[in-house]
Amino acid sequence: MVENRAATALVIAGVLSVLATVYLSVGVASRHWYHYSSPAARGEANVSEARALYEEFMDGEFDEKTYSDTLFRLNGTLGLWWRCVLVPDSALWYRDTDAKKVLECRSFTLNQQFTPKYKEPGNHNSGEDMLRTYLWRCQFLLPLASLSLVLLAGLTGICACFCRSLAPTLAIGVLHLLAGLCTLATVCCYLAGMDLLHRVSMLPERVDGSLGWSLYLALISSPLHMMAAALLLWAARSHSHNYYRMTAYRVA
Repeated sequence: MVENRAATALVIAGVLSVLATVYLSVGVASRHWYHYSSPAARGEANVSEARALYEEFMDGEFDEKTYSDTLFRLNGTLGLWWRCVLVPDSALWYRDTDAKKVLECRSFTLNQQFTPKYKEPGNHNSGEDMLRTYLWRCQFLLPLASLSLVLLAGLTGICACFCRSLAPTLAIGVLHLLAGLCTLATVCCYLAGMDLLHRVSMLPERVDGSLGWSLYLALISSPLHMMAAALLLWAARSHSHNYYRMTAYRVA
């Protein structure tokens, strides 16, 4: 039998786990981890350059310097899986620079996620920047690891319900704790990677960068997972103590 306090802790932990998983899933799938605010292109020369950057961004070969420069110039938005630019909703760039803006996006393929980063973006002869390379790969792999841990914890919990046993609660709590740490590490890797990128690729004048709501969703999900883990670990410990007391009483 489950003590009332332990049962309440399990219910609250389940709600927190679901909220954290939803927040993390939305954050990983969305595109608004980092946003650049850049001035509008004015004059035929600037508009022509912006149009060329956009066409290279959409149809050209994958290159970190090319897509980074485009993000800087065209109010770009960068996510874990997406890179987007804000462009006029019109083919007449030269005549209608104040047209309604739309978000045009390209996804990072699996091969592009593992593409090495270079000390000078775009210059393959400058040597691989190991730190930026592994930070980029970690920010891609860690949220997947976090979601996998939560899925494993959920399956373990379902099996425990069918078996009417609280024995796996400790393991489920540990899995949630690891998931929270992986999510927190994802955010840290992303922020560190963006800081290093801005050091090797100087932002143009009047271009500002800001964190997006997707990153905050992932950041919120980490403490939620950890709180769920704490409740699960407490419930496991409480149930263990009650079990030993009941065993000792029966033996006596």
